[in-house]
Parts: sequence; structure tokens; C-alpha cells
Amino acid sequence: MEEKHTTMTHQDNLIPPYGGQLVDLMVPAAEADALRQHANTLPSVQLTDRVICDLELMAVGAFSPLDRFMGEADYRSVLETMRLTDGTIFPIPVTLPVEDRDDLRVGQQVALRDRRNLILAVMTIDEIYSWDLEEAAQKVFGTLDPRHPLVAEMHRWGPRNLAGRVRMLEMPVHYDYRSLRRTPAETRELLAQTGYQNVVAFQTRNPLHRVHEEMTKRAIEEVDGVLLLHPVVGMTRPGDVDHYTRVRAYKALVENYYQPDRVVLSLLPLAMRMGGPREALWHALIRRNYGANHLIVGRDHAGPGVDSKGNPFYGPYDAQELVAKYSDELGVKMLPFRELVYLTHNGEYEEVTRVPDDATVARISGTEVREEYLNKGRPLPEWFTRPEVADVLAQSFPPRHRQGACIWFTGLSGSGKSTTAEVLTVMLLEHGRQVTVLDGDIVRTHLSKGLGFSAEDRDTNIRRIGFVASEIVRHGGLVICAAISPYRATRADVRNMVGGDFIEVFVDTPLEVCEERDIKGMYAKARRGEIKGFTGIDDPYEAPQNPEIVLNTVNATPEENALKIIEYLAVHGLLPAEPVYGNGRG
Repeated sequence: MEEKHTTMTHQDNLIPPYGGQLVDLMVPAAEADALRQHANTLPSVQLTDRVICDLELMAVGAFSPLDRFMGEADYRSVLETMRLTDGTIFPIPVTLPVEDRDDLRVGQQVALRDRRNLILAVMTIDEIYSWDLEEAAQKVFGTLDPRHPLVAEMHRWGPRNLAGRVRMLEMPVHYDYRSLRRTPAETRELLAQTGYQNVVAFQTRNPLHRVHEEMTKRAIEEVDGVLLLHPVVGMTRPGDVDHYTRVRAYKALVENYYQPDRVVLSLLPLAMRMGGPREALWHALIRRNYGANHLIVGRDHAGPGVDSKGNPFYGPYDAQELVAKYSDELGVKMLPFRELVYLTHNGEYEEVTRVPDDATVARISGTEVREEYLNKGRPLPEWFTRPEVADVLAQSFPPRHRQGACIWFTGLSGSGKSTTAEVLTVMLLEHGRQVTVLDGDIVRTHLSKGLGFSAEDRDTNIRRIGFVASEIVRHGGLVICAAISPYRATRADVRNMVGGDFIEVFVDTPLEVCEERDIKGMYAKARRGEIKGFTGIDDPYEAPQNPEIVLNTVNATPEENALKIIEYLAVHGLLPAEPVYGNGRG
């Protein structure tokens, strides 16, 4: 690869960047105006948020020695061997996928723009090549299950990848936490000023509690070094605590509970892939470029949760084992996240393996934090989390019955989705929850007017509904969506888009019953071939594999089915305790 590098000004006590030097793709100031004017004459490629994150980190050297979106040879090598063609470890493909376009060709320059149309960079296209979704998903993530957030998202990516030299004109604009958004070179300078040679990086996408604080402090002492507290503020797992809340908590901890010369807090605008072991190794490579020679790796590091059958995508220690395997070659030692518990008799934390048999311990799981404390408005105990962190979390998490959720009805046309949704809406209003209803037919009239019924247009319609639903949920609203949504991958993508509480309700009505109910005669027209691509006739309906709720509309009334959903919401705390339904309710 043709590379451009920075001249290193930091002290020599830190581990050098991977490959020896940090890649720097920024155009010199003297050339920027002319290139910017030229860029305005070029065809444009509008980048997704994920690609913008990759571009930003590549431009400042966080992905060193990678200096461009991968060409086909490097891409295929990474899929097969977790290495670039020159043998350099690089476990995650970094590519620029685009749709098929007649105006893009090899040898041409294009302007890379963000969603606000700001030109970020100019790229000279060296390659345009096809990629295969199933191959990439299976080799990188080890699964084709659309419950994996990246597998679901990949269905939205274009079928071609662009590769070539990139010249960066503008960095993406961030208005939050500017003083903490440091490049690898800037972070290395701060770390070098502490005077320590060993740097322990802590990868985090969740709030830090006392156990994390204690564990990181022990790691600092173990290696006689400094902590790089390096939270991801790009794209994490859908439903994760937002980075504004997390960073407020990190700042409170760093300012009050760590020695100033033993910690550096810096933000990482990384777009995580939730790729488990491969991603953990990638995190180690990235942290080396920021100056770390140790990385704390937790159980199920960068794991995306469970698959469609309720099983974890990766083993709990797979990530630790892979990073340890390549530790010597990469130059970053893996420090396992050791489980600590609180000893009530002396008020100290201890590793589980060292706890005396007669000791009384206290512990709170992540699930209990959400369900027994935050969701119920109960304060977290001081032995578990610092008061400053507890206050931040309490501000960001209202009681459970005031949190947002999406109830997503899916099923064949005529299955009873809209009817049940109407009854459910009234019941939810009776419970004091404000509800927004996004019905498939109504949305097509207002939000998706002009879309046809091709597979692509139907997916676009569903994702538009999903986007609106995600915004409602993010602001604490309850939203009911009723749309056929026939494809599993698209529903999984919407689930990931919504994050948090996504309740998939499968209205499991047999096709023959739906045809009997069809007062519009749509099924009959499809049977006669007058309508093409009709779901259930000549286009498939992919039933959910693991929905939260399944409804039977043949042997149950819409009211009975709506009550079933009400009971589910009540059990999961999404409704206040009243009213109580029963015979003779008034």
C-alpha cells in the first residue's frame, strides 16, 4: 500500500504504532483550497455513518498501517486469514460499499460527502469489485443469522466496493466533548507525558461501576503503568447506553477517583461490528496505535448478544483466547477481565477465585441493575457504583413504565394485525400510555407515497417505518407498527435500528383463512396473476423464528389477543400497575 505518515513527535517510551508510523491522510493546508474547488466538480458518493467513522479513524492513523478502503486482494485476504496481503494482522474488513452506478469507473476521482453534503475527502478509484454478503458474514462473524446486528445491516449495503487512494479535506464535525476527542498522535503525547512505558487500554461501551474501577486500578498497578480509558462513541450495539450518558459518568470517575497521572480519558469514534473474537483483536491493534501495549478483554468481548434461538453468538472466552494467541506478534498483551465480588465484612473487592468459603459476598448483575434498580427508580448502592455515576444513570433512565418500546405486528395480509392493533391502542390509552400507531397502509399514503411493491420498495417502506419508530422509542414513546414485513433480515434490521425494547408480535393466521377474509379480493387477483409479487402467493413470507409473542386469530378474538400483549407489557414493567382487566371491568 502507498502510505503517507506523520512525523512522530512523542517520546520513545511508548510502543510504536503498528507498522512503525501513524498513517496521516490529511491534505496539507496549502493544497486544500484547490483540491476542495476541484472536488466540487466531481461525482459524489454519500457516506453512511459507519463509513464516516471508518474514514475518520483511517485518516488519523487509528487503523495503521491501513491507508485506504480495502482493495479486493486485501479484502479477500482479511476474510480468509485475518491479514492484509503483506502479512499484517488486520481481522476486520474496512470497505466502502456502493450501489451499482454508471458514473463510477476505475481511474476516476470522486468526492466523499457526509449526509449534510459536506465534502470530507477525495478518492481516486483504483478498483470496483463485487462482494458476497453470505461469504463475508460467515467468515467474519461466523453466522448468517439476521439477529446479528451487522449481518442485518449488511443487507442495506451496496453490492460493490470502491477502493483507492484517499485525500482527507475535512474531519467529520463533532460538537460534543471536543476536548476529549483526540487523535492517536495527540493521545500518545498525553500518555508519554505521564512518564510510564506501559499503557493499559480499557475498551468500554457501558457505564463503569465500582468493580470496573477496581479492576482497572489493579491493572494499572500490575503493569506499573497508566490507564487509557477509551470508550467507543461511534456506533455500538443497538440498545446500549448512549455515549453522552457514559462519558458524563467517565468524567466524574476520572476527576474524582483516579490519580491524575495514572489515567487518560479519550474518546474513540469507532463503528463497532460486534464481531466478537475478531473484533477484540482489531481493538488491540487500534489501541496499539493509540499507544497501549496492554488491553483488558472481558467475557464475550464485543459480543452482539444472542441469536434467533436464544444462544450466544460467541463463547464467553473466545475473544480472550484469540487476542492472547496473537499477543506477541501484535505487541499488545491481553489482560483478562477478572470477575470481582464485594466482601461485605471488610468492604473490599476480591477476585472470585480468592474468596474464602465462609465469606459473605454481594453482587448485582447487569440485568438486576436495569430491572431491579434503574427501571424501578431505586438508587444503586454505594458499594456497587459511585454516587456521581448513580446520579448520571438516574437522570438518563426514567422508570420502566415511562420508557419507550416498539410493538411490531407482522403477518400475512388479512391476518388481523390492524384490527388487533386498534384494540391494543385503546387498552394502552386506558393504562395511561400515549401511543403512536404506524399502520402499513396508512404509512404508504403519507410517508412512502410513490413506492411500489417490489422487494426493494417494500424493504424501503419497512425501514422507513422502523426509522420513525426508533425515534419515538428513543424519546420514551410507545409505538405500534402493523405491517406485513415479510422478510426476516429486514425485520432484524429494524429491531437493531430501534434498539431497546422491540416486541415482535407474529399474527400467525393461515393463508387460507386470510384468503377467506379478503373483502378486497387481492388474493383472488394474485391467484389469477393480475397482481405480481403478492406476499403468500408468488412472493414468500418468512415467519419469525423467535418472536416475543405469537397470536392465534382463528380461535381468539382481537380483544383476547390484545389482552395477551397487555399482559406481556405488564410483566415486563412497561405498563403502570393499573388498571386491572377482568370480568365486568368498567
